[in-house]
Amino acid sequence: MARPLRILVTAFGPFPGVPLNPSQRAAIDLLRLRRPAVSDVEITLEILPTRWDVLPRLDALLKRHRFDAVLLLGVAARRRQVCLETRAVNAVRDFPDAAGRHPPGRRILSQGLEALASTAPARAWVASLRRAGITTSASRDAGRYLCNAAYFHALGAAHGQARGKDVAPPVLFVHLPGRSGVPRGASRTGLARALSGLLVALVAQARRRNACGPGLPPSAREPRPDTAPA
Repeated sequence: MARPLRILVTAFGPFPGVPLNPSQRAAIDLLRLRRPAVSDVEITLEILPTRWDVLPRLDALLKRHRFDAVLLLGVAARRRQVCLETRAVNAVRDFPDAAGRHPPGRRILSQGLEALASTAPARAWVASLRRAGITTSASRDAGRYLCNAAYFHALGAAHGQARGKDVAPPVLFVHLPGRSGVPRGASRTGLARALSGLLVALVAQARRRNACGPGLPPSAREPRPDTAPA
């Protein structure tokens, strides 16, 4: 009997300037809307302290469970719409974390690629969230703080699971806007439903990846969050 799919959802705790991180609330909201399409999926929710020393903990979690898909949530207070991040960069801005500590260097990894692309079809899913009433755009800049660093580590783990021509597990980072995390014209409930649709689409992509087997790419047509079976 095949094991159930394992999906990781992460969000962040408070950090300087954001005493209540809306990504944590959004993650809890979306997981309360469990849908039949993911009823047989093992979903792990991890609230990450907004600290530079959390990255080894994230690495250990990813290595131990070898998740089939990862959805990371964070907040970008200066943005006005939801952003699906298409890449993470191997760079750090010298900004203190929630414990007042600064990053150990200006690069996430001293050796490695300058950037890693998302393994999920971020650009293809933007229109679907817009149709759900959520102002959304694709972004090439996940920042230089812990959101970008966690994304870079998660993508590195995903690429490490791909061998030869195998396809890496889908990993996506979603930045929520402003202090509330909810874009103008939307509600918490509407945002939770849109994120839940995104989670279902990630699960569908992970199922297809696993069904294809090593060396065989998944179908070129990716599932859309608003058309994935509920």
